[in-house]
Amino acid sequence: MNAKTCPAPSEEGPPRPCSTVAESTLVAEHGAWIGQANGTALYCNNAWQTAQDMALEPVGAAAVRYPIAGHWIAALHPDDWAAAEQAWQQTTEHQKPLWLLARLCTPDGWQWHWLSSTALPAQLGAYSWHISAIPASSNTANTTLEQTYKSMLDASIDCIKMLSPEGRLLHVNAAGCLALDLQANDGFGQIWLDFMPKNTRSRGLRAISRAVKLGRKTRFSGMSVVGNAVRHWDHMLSPLRNAQGQVTALLCLSRDMTVQTQTEQRLRTTSETDTLTGLPNRRALYAELTHMLRKGHGSNAMLGLMLLDLDHFKHVNDTLGHLAGDHVLRMLAKRLQACLPHNAYVARLGGDEFAIVHAGLSHMSELLDLANIVHRQMDEPIDYRGKAITGGLSIGCALFPRDAQNLSDLLKTADTALNDIKAGGRGGVQLYSIKMMQSAIRAADQLERARAIVRENAIEPHYQPKVTLADDRVVGFEALLRWRDKSGLHYPRGVEEAFKNYETATKISAQMRQKVFADMARWLSLGLPLLPVSLNAAPVEFLRDDFAERLLEHIARCGLPTSLIEIEVTEHSLAERNAEYVGRSLNVLKKAGVRIALDDFGTGHSSFTNLRDYPVDCIKIDRDFIRRMQDEAVIAAIVKAVCQLGPALQLQIIAEGIETRQQCNALLEVGCEIGQGFLFSPAMPQEAVEAMLSQWKQQFQLKPADSNWHDQQQIYMIR
Repeated sequence: MNAKTCPAPSEEGPPRPCSTVAESTLVAEHGAWIGQANGTALYCNNAWQTAQDMALEPVGAAAVRYPIAGHWIAALHPDDWAAAEQAWQQTTEHQKPLWLLARLCTPDGWQWHWLSSTALPAQLGAYSWHISAIPASSNTANTTLEQTYKSMLDASIDCIKMLSPEGRLLHVNAAGCLALDLQANDGFGQIWLDFMPKNTRSRGLRAISRAVKLGRKTRFSGMSVVGNAVRHWDHMLSPLRNAQGQVTALLCLSRDMTVQTQTEQRLRTTSETDTLTGLPNRRALYAELTHMLRKGHGSNAMLGLMLLDLDHFKHVNDTLGHLAGDHVLRMLAKRLQACLPHNAYVARLGGDEFAIVHAGLSHMSELLDLANIVHRQMDEPIDYRGKAITGGLSIGCALFPRDAQNLSDLLKTADTALNDIKAGGRGGVQLYSIKMMQSAIRAADQLERARAIVRENAIEPHYQPKVTLADDRVVGFEALLRWRDKSGLHYPRGVEEAFKNYETATKISAQMRQKVFADMARWLSLGLPLLPVSLNAAPVEFLRDDFAERLLEHIARCGLPTSLIEIEVTEHSLAERNAEYVGRSLNVLKKAGVRIALDDFGTGHSSFTNLRDYPVDCIKIDRDFIRRMQDEAVIAAIVKAVCQLGPALQLQIIAEGIETRQQCNALLEVGCEIGQGFLFSPAMPQEAVEAMLSQWKQQFQLKPADSNWHDQQQIYMIR
């Protein structure tokens, strides 16, 4: 190598650094040497290699070479070998930091440099060491660029560490020493992850392994515990490579995330807590259930889920106010927490809905026993400002994995059990069964079918005549729901579930009435003699207090006399919680001239009080009574009593479902005058009714109905 011969070093101390534009190699690139304790070199950068090559040039009259070729000391001036050897021995044997001022040969001659190990020990591989050389300044011999870098690292609030590929500490800045409870120059060479709690070490091992094997940055979260202080960290590991591309060290930047983590935990707690009761909310319940189900997979134990509803809770809010309702919910929450075992989990889902999860069950009876304890929590009244509030609970229960294999299905089965008990009158405990799900699926199918019927405008009204039993003369019609699709004509039983849903029931009824009123308007426009037509109203249609107004508006829009319309309501409508809406609507209709019929009399909570309190014009005896009256004396006596009491109350009595002449004669004997059924005629489409009315008009030479035609009590023969 054609290196410049180094001039002899000055005896007066470190020379001034080069001031020429072309700085020395070691100034442009700090020297770096990596090797073993015995001096065997593993790697050195270009600057160090240049210094070693130039040091082989003669010093004075003859060349003086260090005994171990490639040793980092070989790059030093021979006069500095002894001090270097002593410092190196201390470094390798006692793991003390190397800090040495010595002369290295540069293109500008022998110059003073600070030699140091950047870590103690500098283990970048098995038993290897890292030595760096930085030019010294004549003005500040004790202040080097190395110290500047160290000051910069120590000024950082982040913990900065140099790690060996095995995860040992090579260097730690001041913030890192403080976080790990280390003194400067202490603890180096120890396993970094040993300073962490055991539950975070596995994540750290995986991150270090990925960084070394893949040579890519990795990241993981961890914790440190110093005394009683727990701190949360975000660790970023960046691999450092040598000239051959091997990962020789890891630079770890650890950022203190304690404040952010605590803030997130508070926000999470807030977002998963019900503010009214302090219980976990729906979101927290789902998270807990997910964890429990994952933990319980593969075990023989079962997990029980209870969904709770407060019975008629709306009455509390309506009568005593929402503050009273809130008080009831808070007190119930406290009672539930007090009565449950320690391994049960209770949450408020919203409104008056609660959920309880109990894991580790060996038999379904354990869940039912706990559910019965929960159910009794409302036996004792809740006091609110001197007012005792009583109530009940409806509880639906389901078991995992007996009833469901995942979270969604478990919630669905428990909800199905709850809905089943509510449909049966509320109050009590119900364990899910497959029949409930089949019923729920059937109900859902019927609802979807009903929506499709409305959407496709598929309703087709049919009309069944009402006749006098003595001579078969028609006195009116009942409009019955039918709907048609590609497979033919269908009956209401295919969509009976729809009449329990307000939205669907009102849409079906609106379309049904629209078509019935359109048929009647057409018959009226043709000058045909019209008879009253009755239409059914489902109990759910009275959930809102505008039924009468909507019906009267529809009648007026079609230009029909109200006396041609009769509304049939069931006894269930009068017994529902919205009975006050029913009574008001019926009175409004009655005053407007619409007749009111009580349908299916005898199947509900039959009471003649209803006949006194509601404006009823007609009672329709249910078909089941007609079918049984000839074989059961008690039923026959009931039918006779109703038929004889009707005229005294100025009520018309109509028998439904008459199918035989014997039934007709039996009804005549007890005083029933009007009926309907297959004996006289099935329900017929509007074309058949129109043809019948046309025949009557021609046969009896009837005039078109005028404004008071219905007062003439005209009747027509059905055959």
